[in-house]
Amino acid sequence: MRVKRGFAKKRRHKKVLDATKGYRLSYSKLYRRAKEALLHAGQYNFEHRRKRPGQFRRIWIKQLTAMCKQQGTKYSVFINALKKAEVKIDRKVLAYLAVNHGFALEKLMADVKA
Repeated sequence: MRVKRGFAKKRRHKKVLDATKGYRLSYSKLYRRAKEALLHAGQYNFEHRRKRPGQFRRIWIKQLTAMCKQQGTKYSVFINALKKAEVKIDRKVLAYLAVNHGFALEKLMADVKA
């Protein structure tokens, strides 16, 4: 028996081409190229979701390092002092304080040093 795929095929192609809108060259215009691009995009998306937390941690460390330099100390010395003082604040919160409430982090640094 003959199967006519007109509507189903068109709908599937449209879904893929809509998802690849904005891709360069034929990757957003030709179905085969678009489907390949979409599969690769999914792989990259999966891989980078796993990497994202580490990237944020690096950003927080850079922000804290900048704040420590302003105060005339090193990042590693500051973190070590926090651990010795048994302060249980993670780098995310410390970076937030450094960026938005610098005076609070300065006070914390002074308390930890003393």
